[in-house]
Amino acid sequence: MKKSEAARIRELGEVLREFDLDAIRLKIGDAEYELVRREPAAGPAMVAAPAAGIAPAPGPASATPEAPAAPVAAANVKKVTAPVVGVFYRAPSPGADPFVAVGDRVEVGQTLCILEAMKLMNEITSDYAGRITRIIPENGELVSLGQELFWIDP
Repeated sequence: MKKSEAARIRELGEVLREFDLDAIRLKIGDAEYELVRREPAAGPAMVAAPAAGIAPAPGPASATPEAPAAPVAAANVKKVTAPVVGVFYRAPSPGADPFVAVGDRVEVGQTLCILEAMKLMNEITSDYAGRITRIIPENGELVSLGQELFWIDP
């Protein structure tokens, strides 16, 4: 890697941090750069054990409620992912009806949502025909590059 390329990558990393971005993709001439910020790995979990000679209090086996398991897509489900980092909007304007809802039938090329990236409104269209089974992000939520947006059952 040339010194100028390393400096350019460092500068892009600074832009990621400065603007709190998840990813950045840039093409300069023939060179194409993509930086994706990863969360630091979680450290080892701390486990507290009862002191010696003290019996745990009687009660239910699990005192803390378990978090619900994340839904798992069926093998035939097609997933629509975010092509850019941006803010997810379900409707063309505030107060308007959403483009699609869970249970709606969609066709190839039909608009599913808008992703606002750098003040540009990008209409996201379906590459698949089928029924919407899940809409993952909430309206107004920032989504990352490659994040799942919709599940479509053909």
